[in-house]
Amino acid sequence: MDIMETIKDQIENNRVILYMKGSPNQPQCGFSARTVQALMGCGQKFAYVDVLSNPEIRANLPAYGNWPTFPQLWVDGELIGGCDIVCDMDDTGELRELIVGESDSES
Repeated sequence: MDIMETIKDQIENNRVILYMKGSPNQPQCGFSARTVQALMGCGQKFAYVDVLSNPEIRANLPAYGNWPTFPQLWVDGELIGGCDIVCDMDDTGELRELIVGESDSES
């Protein structure tokens, strides 16, 4: 499978997926650590990909999402953003709304 197809498949098959450096239990950079902390505060499970141990994904994801840095949070197939955006959304309560309560907001 082509790497772009792999990325597309990961994003489409995981409602919430975080591309990060390290793992949620052992983040390998401060930005990934802050993003994981905000996500974990929502109390929902999420998928993750360690871009440090997946160099092909690390090299190609920025082109796929047109976002140059990591971490990258994707929800429902859409790029939400990186650490600053996720932390700002956490501060305002938007992140919890997006992660926990979006299922019936499409009317």
